[in-house]
Amino acid sequence: MSGLPDFPLLLAAALVLDCLVGDPRWLPHPVRLIAWWAWRVETFTRRLCPRASWAGCITVVLVLAGVALATLALLLGARRLHPAAGTVVALLLLYSGMALRDLLVHARRVLAALREGEGAGVRLDRARRAVAMMVGRDTATLDEAGVVRACVESLAENLSDGVVAPLCWATAGALAAAAFAIPAVVGAVLALMLYKAVNTMDSLFGYKNERYLHFGRCPARLDDLANLLPARLSALALILAAPLVGGSPFAAWHIWRRDHGRHASPNAGHPEAALAGALGIRLGGPASYFGQWHDKACIGDERVALGPSHINTACRLVFLAALLVALVCLALGCYTH
Repeated sequence: MSGLPDFPLLLAAALVLDCLVGDPRWLPHPVRLIAWWAWRVETFTRRLCPRASWAGCITVVLVLAGVALATLALLLGARRLHPAAGTVVALLLLYSGMALRDLLVHARRVLAALREGEGAGVRLDRARRAVAMMVGRDTATLDEAGVVRACVESLAENLSDGVVAPLCWATAGALAAAAFAIPAVVGAVLALMLYKAVNTMDSLFGYKNERYLHFGRCPARLDDLANLLPARLSALALILAAPLVGGSPFAAWHIWRRDHGRHASPNAGHPEAALAGALGIRLGGPASYFGQWHDKACIGDERVALGPSHINTACRLVFLAALLVALVCLALGCYTH
């Protein structure tokens, strides 16, 4: 596998590619293949093991093993074909793990829906449909503030899951590989794909319903562990970037420390609280999921009323926070030589 470009160079190229192209629908995405594999494994393990919790644990092991083997086989096979093919495959896999552009594009579609068109009712209906592409809650009855709140919460949470966590795991994999004289790019791609597998399994199985309450416990807990550090780094990055968009880093720090534990998730509350504090808004609160109301705690102090402009400010803040984390990861990547 020697001859692959340095990890920082390839990571920078992947980030630029994501910012320019995003996630075209025509391009096959590894997450779709991981999801297909996870569903197949679930069918097998449920037949193999009648105890749902054990079946879930076995599923995690088999899915991760399959993803690791497929990733290594793809990298090695491409490299044997031609050095350039190995580089292209590694770049595409790294690029596929980043989701900054798509996150911002979805958020700006919500903003455009709220601002453009004739009639407040028409604009609100379009915004509800747009934000439904970002969140799992019911959106049909959301008012304008509810749409903005859902969009900003999604921006905060997906900054961690879709941008910071992939950057962190790719960098950690590169550093670990370099420590054992393995090409850093191989370690980076492998770690990133394993993280995406964990995240995908949580999305598929991490539901607290009759089917997945026990089966999905292992994938959900593993996803919590995988995002433990990225969620907190996301909050710190949002705090540091807050002054660049006119926000208060001191308020962001205060609300983060005070409110991060109010979220049901051990991780999502960190970036949400930091973002709420930076913008001086209140997030959280009661929300409907699949027709059932959940009395979620509020995060942040409502110093200003929520409005469409907060989506624009949140997009800018999320981009700057992602850029800050990317620069740190690129700097750390220089130690993989």
